[in-house]
Amino acid sequence: MTPRATVQLDPVHFLELEITGRCQLRCGHCYADSGPGVGHGTMTTGDWEDLLASTRAAGIETVQFIGGEPTKHPDFERLVRHALTQGLKVQVFSNLYHVPDRRWGLFTDPDVTLATSYYSDDPAEHDRVTRRGGSHARTLANIQEALRRGIPLKVAIVELEDGQRVEQAHAQMKALGVNRLGSIDRMRGVGRGASTIETGVKELCGQCGNGRAAVASNGDVWMCVMSRFLEPAGNVKTTPIVEILAGRIWRDLLAQVPRGGAMTCNPESDGDDCAPAETLCEGDALILPVRRDRKLRLAGTPR
Repeated sequence: MTPRATVQLDPVHFLELEITGRCQLRCGHCYADSGPGVGHGTMTTGDWEDLLASTRAAGIETVQFIGGEPTKHPDFERLVRHALTQGLKVQVFSNLYHVPDRRWGLFTDPDVTLATSYYSDDPAEHDRVTRRGGSHARTLANIQEALRRGIPLKVAIVELEDGQRVEQAHAQMKALGVNRLGSIDRMRGVGRGASTIETGVKELCGQCGNGRAAVASNGDVWMCVMSRFLEPAGNVKTTPIVEILAGRIWRDLLAQVPRGGAMTCNPESDGDDCAPAETLCEGDALILPVRRDRKLRLAGTPR
């Protein structure tokens, strides 16, 4: 067999934390199968705090709270503040459906950034995607409030059907002043999206594990939240994250991902770049990656 070309990957320094599966919305394409009746998983608040306390030793500098809707976790604010006390930068990926007044103070911390998903400039179309009436009005109002407060905000737009007003949504966000707009992406064959699209590594953007990893609500470690259909590299409830990221299973998982071309993100290019549905590639995250001299080399892996 022809050996796969040598690929150089950044060590993990961006960690997605899927702290809950609960969400006010019922999006038909959700990669996490989240919804109003889904729980918070088996990771306790103490487990998450222990993990956060160990991240800097593993070389992690930024954590992204994601779900589900991460703000639905009963100790969401406690966990964000704990991350900040560890010297971590924080990104919150929220649907921005509901933001209590007190939470804006947390979001304006200089080490916190926001990200959200937006589907259409047409309220009825957006609400049809989220399966929650009034979600467009709430999310749009909170996008505008975040911008008014000067909070760095990334907006991801996902195309789910022909004729969806994604271009208009993109233009609307740009006109509002959102300066971190991902490329318009498509639904992936992961989670509920697997009902119409075949799941497989071809559904991955090629950046999984490149400077990033994810921890599920049960403690399992993935290359990213979109690679959840592959075996986990380990579980942080039984093994320290630093050991998991240095282990054989992690290296084997990295070798399974088709890397395509250059290992760089291109947020202006639609398609197989680094913007998987409803998540952010580290190279296109609000907190831009710091290039490392250290590289993880995968060589001679058979096709």
